[in-house]
Amino acid sequence: MFTNVLPKPTSSNLPFDLFEAISELKRELNAVILAHYYQEPDIQDVADYIGDSLGLSRQAADTDAEVIVFAGVHFMAETAKILNPNKLVLLPDLNAGCSLADTCPPEQFAAFKQQHPDHIVVSYINCSAEIKAMSDIICTSSNAVRLIEQIPASQPIIFAPDKNLGRYVMQQTGRDLVLWQGSCMVHETFSEKKLVQLKVAHPQAEIIAHPECEEPVLQQADFVGSTTALLNYVKVSDRPQFIVVTEPGIIHQMAKQVPGKEFIPAPSMGNCACNECPHMRLNTLEKLYLAMKNRQPEITMPEAIRVAALKPIEAMLRMSA
Repeated sequence: MFTNVLPKPTSSNLPFDLFEAISELKRELNAVILAHYYQEPDIQDVADYIGDSLGLSRQAADTDAEVIVFAGVHFMAETAKILNPNKLVLLPDLNAGCSLADTCPPEQFAAFKQQHPDHIVVSYINCSAEIKAMSDIICTSSNAVRLIEQIPASQPIIFAPDKNLGRYVMQQTGRDLVLWQGSCMVHETFSEKKLVQLKVAHPQAEIIAHPECEEPVLQQADFVGSTTALLNYVKVSDRPQFIVVTEPGIIHQMAKQVPGKEFIPAPSMGNCACNECPHMRLNTLEKLYLAMKNRQPEITMPEAIRVAALKPIEAMLRMSA
């Protein structure tokens, strides 16, 4: 678990207009704010760039800013630091981890990798810097199928850490992958039964789902894709309603970009907001402001890990060009 060094925000130590204060700090620091689609709406609205993991990686690689403020989770900010060793990379809350990354401990994965010495490792970007350092290629949900298709059919592959995305990639490519059995707590919670009930109640709606979801849920979907792919799909579909089977933060952008359509968050199994990522939601506008004001929490890592992790990320960016 990461240790958060920021003080808890209080109304007494925050300016009244956070948007204006953040804008001023951005100019002062020559900073760029990168935000994932799963962040709360206020953070999305203050960000310079909003995107999925592939888009955010490209932005981090290309930015001229001196400070990168990453409104996302720890592995995303780590990726920005791997690509920008000489820049200050800030994460509003260091406790914003990732349940999927947590399912792949480096020591256990190293032993797993040793059991398959002739395999190359393709790792989903939702993993720690240590796992990236043990990988040959990094992928995202946007490009996983495309990258696997570029690897010779004779080359055996370990795919880590998400078993659901790995299974989806196997179905799309016809490749036999050795899967690490990790998963995302958010995408595991969607209920197939409740999804079907919601579809019955909204017969005009299309079901759109992220490939990290379980197989029974994906079988109900009319379209499966990354967050960016889902966003692009609702722009071109002629349907008036969509049942969105991923973290509901993306709905903020869908509603902004396609205001004439209705977006319904898919229900989870229990009577909770389990379809919201608790790690993503640790970041707030107040914490983002304080991170910029205090220049911390800063993302750091051993240089040997960074250099080793850089190679598979660069491979991904090169193969995705």
